Amino acid sequence: MTRKILIVEDDAATSAYLAKGLAEAGYAVETCGNGRDGLFLASEGIFDLIVADRMLPGLDGLAMLNAVRAAGIMTPTLVLSALGSVDDRVDGLHAGADDYLTKPFSFAELSARVEALLRRSDNQTAAVASQQTRLTVGDLEMDLLARTVTRAGRAIPLGAREFNLLEYLARHAGQVVTRTMMLEKIWNYHFDPGSNVVDVHIGRLRRKLEEGFSDPILHTVRGAGYRLSADG
Repeated sequence: MTRKILIVEDDAATSAYLAKGLAEAGYAVETCGNGRDGLFLASEGIFDLIVADRMLPGLDGLAMLNAVRAAGIMTPTLVLSALGSVDDRVDGLHAGADDYLTKPFSFAELSARVEALLRRSDNQTAAVASQQTRLTVGDLEMDLLARTVTRAGRAIPLGAREFNLLEYLARHAGQVVTRTMMLEKIWNYHFDPGSNVVDVHIGRLRRKLEEGFSDPILHTVRGAGYRLSADG
């Protein structure tokens, strides 16, 4: 999945330089040149990272960031600024910045900081996901503490391996999960055993999940793997 980065920078040359470099690194980039537009775009919550200049027209970068955080948008943000004193950096962090980079800077350092912020965000997301006690996919519900599964309120008894397999699929709901991924995670195989163990278990799980229901929920993606989704 391509990561989306918002650049809020009023200097056209700097904005173009950042956008070109980040796009070449594989990111989807959107730019704007003032704090008010930055606030509007950031508040949509569709970006994985924000790179914002501190001195912006309309609404300065820290005021923009304060408003974003007040709206409950916690998108990781890297503030760029020519103001580089300790107090300036502290003010930026207090405003809600996750990192602060002073101008002039090298693109290599900015790129490394972008990668670090995205990696930290991924780790935090994974930590939150690991603490979930319930998973829901359409009308399918899993209680991870009680280790029970229901669909449309109907209890579906599963064996231990089937439950673990379903949990893994549910944590990746909507995504294609390959046989290799399941072999490594569920069976702890780091090689192909040359058997159809995954397909057999998926077949049994599918029958239990879909028997008596008109809408399929466990889909085969030919040549790729399987996907748990309420959508076709």
